[in-house]
Amino acid sequence: MNFIHLSRPKSSIFRHRRLAQQGLTLIELLVAMGLGLLIALAAASALVVARQGFSNVDAASQLRDNGRFVQDVLQRIGVQVGFKSLQYAATTRTANTKGVTDNPEPNIYGMNNASRTSNNAWYEGTSRANGSVAYGSDILVLRFQTSTATEGSPAADGTMIDCMGIAPTAIPTARDDRLISILHVGIGTDGEPALMCSRSTTGSAPYDTQPLVSGVENFQVLYGVDGVTPGNTTVPIATAADSVPERYLRADQLTVADNDLATYANWQRVRSLRIGLVLRGAPGSALDRTSQTFYPLGSAKASSSGAIGSAFASSSDPNTTFTPTADGRLRQVVTFTVHLRNFQGDI
Repeated sequence: MNFIHLSRPKSSIFRHRRLAQQGLTLIELLVAMGLGLLIALAAASALVVARQGFSNVDAASQLRDNGRFVQDVLQRIGVQVGFKSLQYAATTRTANTKGVTDNPEPNIYGMNNASRTSNNAWYEGTSRANGSVAYGSDILVLRFQTSTATEGSPAADGTMIDCMGIAPTAIPTARDDRLISILHVGIGTDGEPALMCSRSTTGSAPYDTQPLVSGVENFQVLYGVDGVTPGNTTVPIATAADSVPERYLRADQLTVADNDLATYANWQRVRSLRIGLVLRGAPGSALDRTSQTFYPLGSAKASSSGAIGSAFASSSDPNTTFTPTADGRLRQVVTFTVHLRNFQGDI
């Protein structure tokens, strides 16, 4: 029997293989590249948005932490202002006694729109120029003595701290020996404005100055007073004093030029502190890049005008209405009030 062998010609097989192995056309390649580019751009955009969101959330968290820390520190040392050690709290100031002044320096003091260096005395500052970093920021001076558990104790009990959180152990050896903490805005080692702490265990120079919180570009202080008016030049009657502030004044409204007696008496009538700060984050940390206005002392309306922020803002107090340049930084306002526990005069 004869079989007929049927097979495909070799030339047909080779031609089929060549057709199967053909590449893309130019049009197909361009379409594929375009689709790939669109996908890559979409992925990159999503990554940028996600990174911006992460940076914003991280900056907001850091600002909240810094705000809580500042408030905690200033509340803690604020309520210590005017504290006297047991041996001096239990005795009266003796007049006409050598080494005991009749007009002691106040336990609380401030300067409006001023900066300072470590070489300045506690009452000194330099007026800030308009447009400078931290323009409008104030200086706050706080004094108090260390505490002893018992009269005649050789060392302090460690319950009183300064603005750096340090608890000095030395006890006062004279009636007017006091620790001093000075809060002010300066430039930190990273080039950012920072709330600085200048501390001294002797109450005078030299001061140890360290940054407390970075990113503080506006520090405002108002003083709740009892029984004094702006620029008061008379010594208030001590028996008329109470612990309730009647109004809030600036530092320059309590200080009388060339009249230490009236100045110190005015500062002794401070009953509370209203503190406002504006903290800023790193460049590019804000999602909203438009210009914004902040009210570091609060946005309450004044009864006379009803305008937002007018209750504590004043044209005589720079940057109580604060409008920074739109620089892409996230900002947060921290506002709080500290009620002073201790009597600020002397008995």
